[in-house]
Amino acid sequence: MTKLTLISSAIFSVLCSQSVLAATINGTVTDNKNKPIENATVHVHGKSKSVTTNQRGEFSIDVDNAGQLHISKDNYSDSRIAINDASNNIVVSLTPTSIETVVVYASALHKNSLEMISPVNVIAGDELRNKAKPTLGETLKGLPGVNASYFGPVSSSPIIRGLDGPRVKITQNGLDSSDASRIGPDHATSSDSLAAEQIEVLRGPSTLLYGSGAIGGVVNVVDNRIPTNNIDELTGAVEFSHDSVSNANTLAAKIESGYNNFNFHFDGTKRSGDDYQTPRFNEIHEDGDIESKHSVENTFIDSETVNFGTSYVGEHLTVGVSYGKIKTDYGIPGHEHDHGHEHAHDHAAEEEHHDEQSHEETPVYAQLEQDRWQALISYALHNNWVETINLRLGYTDYTHSEIEHGEVGTTFKNNTTEARLNVEHRLADWHGMVGYHYSDSDYDANGEEAFTPASVTTSHAVYVLEEREFGDVTLELGARVEEYKIQSQITAHHHDHDATEHATEEAVDYSKRFTNVSASVGAIWQYTPGHSFAASLSHSERAPLSAELLSNGLHIATGTYELGLGYHIEDGEAHFEPDNIKQETSTNLDLGFRRFSGDFGYTVNFFYNDIKNFYFQENTGLVFDEEHGLEQANNGHDHGVAVYQFTSKDAELYGLEFDAHYNLNSRTMIKVFGDTTRAKLKQDDENLPRIPANKLGSELAYNVGNWQLSLTGTHYFSQNDITAYETKTDGYTLFDAQANYQLDLGKLDTQLYINVDNITDELGFVHSSFIKDTAPLPGRNIRVGIRGYF
Repeated sequence: MTKLTLISSAIFSVLCSQSVLAATINGTVTDNKNKPIENATVHVHGKSKSVTTNQRGEFSIDVDNAGQLHISKDNYSDSRIAINDASNNIVVSLTPTSIETVVVYASALHKNSLEMISPVNVIAGDELRNKAKPTLGETLKGLPGVNASYFGPVSSSPIIRGLDGPRVKITQNGLDSSDASRIGPDHATSSDSLAAEQIEVLRGPSTLLYGSGAIGGVVNVVDNRIPTNNIDELTGAVEFSHDSVSNANTLAAKIESGYNNFNFHFDGTKRSGDDYQTPRFNEIHEDGDIESKHSVENTFIDSETVNFGTSYVGEHLTVGVSYGKIKTDYGIPGHEHDHGHEHAHDHAAEEEHHDEQSHEETPVYAQLEQDRWQALISYALHNNWVETINLRLGYTDYTHSEIEHGEVGTTFKNNTTEARLNVEHRLADWHGMVGYHYSDSDYDANGEEAFTPASVTTSHAVYVLEEREFGDVTLELGARVEEYKIQSQITAHHHDHDATEHATEEAVDYSKRFTNVSASVGAIWQYTPGHSFAASLSHSERAPLSAELLSNGLHIATGTYELGLGYHIEDGEAHFEPDNIKQETSTNLDLGFRRFSGDFGYTVNFFYNDIKNFYFQENTGLVFDEEHGLEQANNGHDHGVAVYQFTSKDAELYGLEFDAHYNLNSRTMIKVFGDTTRAKLKQDDENLPRIPANKLGSELAYNVGNWQLSLTGTHYFSQNDITAYETKTDGYTLFDAQANYQLDLGKLDTQLYINVDNITDELGFVHSSFIKDTAPLPGRNIRVGIRGYF
């Protein structure tokens, strides 16, 4: 007992050890021309408290131990300075950058976009508000290395370097979005870009912090639903916009306030729109008939989102909780049949006439509902060893129902519980984090399109991330061990060939464990002021999702019959024999060159990703219909859908992405950007399916008086690197224009804006889309709106 007491006392004294300072640090932040910088953020490293500079660049902040001040401002290089009992009247000079810099919340170690070793893009502020679309895929597809899956504009997920779905983790404030978008491309993501403060895209493996589902990258949607800084006054924003291409109206509002360390947040968004218009195109039906169209039927949207949050932010402790609800109805193109959707919002009217028109088939639409609770507990210890302990908790109740003939045809449910505990620390010259990550996902599907059985997926992980500066070089090391378990009950069908039309069913319990190990090493070298070189090497392992492993059924949205890795086809029957299931293993090399000072800046990234046991769907040469089951194609029957089975083969993906800026003068900036990705199987050099086409674009931005103007042109090249069951996709060029006008209304910050997308009304088909031939991109769209801040 005495030994235990001594050990406990020793640990407590280490945790509580600190260099006592208890002082107020005053200072001034200026630029490289000694002009004061207003609204720069001054943050004591390891604490939750921060202050901003006034109009004269001055700040005052209370500290109670020796440590480090972190000074940051968008579009300036960050500065970090040590403080001690002699620190006061500090003058900090920030150097302007030629490319935008913001703090990346997904980095976990308070890094800005220029300090990150892994390639990252951040959209925030007016840029995000101007580019925001109803889906993440459409919002982000203009970024280098990012494209969209595009199942119509209402269901479009990000593709990063040719990878999507189960390989790209969509998070909201660092926790999984927990929707069903990884199950199928027709399932919309539940993250709303319209309510976001900023969206972060981490390209390349990010499995150390976010798990095996991030083997291709992470998209983190950041909002302020749990305020982490004290709000001293009532602030808010409201925006209204109208889109001509789909007759869509969007209304968004946000209100924040605080008193005596307690803070409150509310935001809400409502969007409604009809089927979207396109340039005229020809759709070829299964019977060979050609139909000329100028719109895509069943692409309406009717969505409402609300978020409430509150927090207490003290010197040491931050505690907060939030609740968010999403309710969205949207059409699923490709599901409609004999007649169109004249005004898809009139669901009730359609249902009333259902009995009278039972001989007609109505379009299928989805009802998405999500309830999401989050909690945050953060404690700053203010000592020399442990800086902060941060716990994030989340629970999500997600339901996606597909409505057919006015009734629920198929319902997908996913209840997810998640916890992430981070302990940020300093050990000698090393700064880093250790953490624990828990996730439990209870997935269920019932109905005609329930091609994946119910399953429970649980993971426990521990990870460590450490960095150290060696002069101009910052070294980063990391590792993660994840225990992954999937449980399900499989219905096995047994046919008695000696009996006529006799079959039996048997429920088989299935459980499988995987241990996923990930590790990375990387470094960034500031070899001269304003220039850096970054390199990283990572090893990541991923276990299959339930859809990849257990699928066995008709997927109406993609028009295919899907089989998982666990099935073996023999004598026209699919037998569940999940033997020798191997993990997908990625070895990724990233090289990045950056220049961010002066009038000229650029970012160029090269990547090579070697993936063993790459999971993908392969055409089996079989077809399925209800009468004959599985059989060879070209068997004389008129009906049947192609059978695709998940398989695993070694693959490689490589390419580059770049983004270069040049400031012609204080008012004019020109930007050039582009990307290319090559993806193929290693053994037989075959192409992987639905790899996005290369793109090359340019943007001209011009500011004069109260006007902000921009013109962007992006060329998507033709995609000829295809599989045997794909068709080539022609290239196309899109031109977009934006104009913002700042109104002078005193304290009310108001902007009028007009955006014109696809100015030339170009017809474009997205190669990565499952329904590319029936759902081209929207035609010319004029978006007008007004936004105000108070």
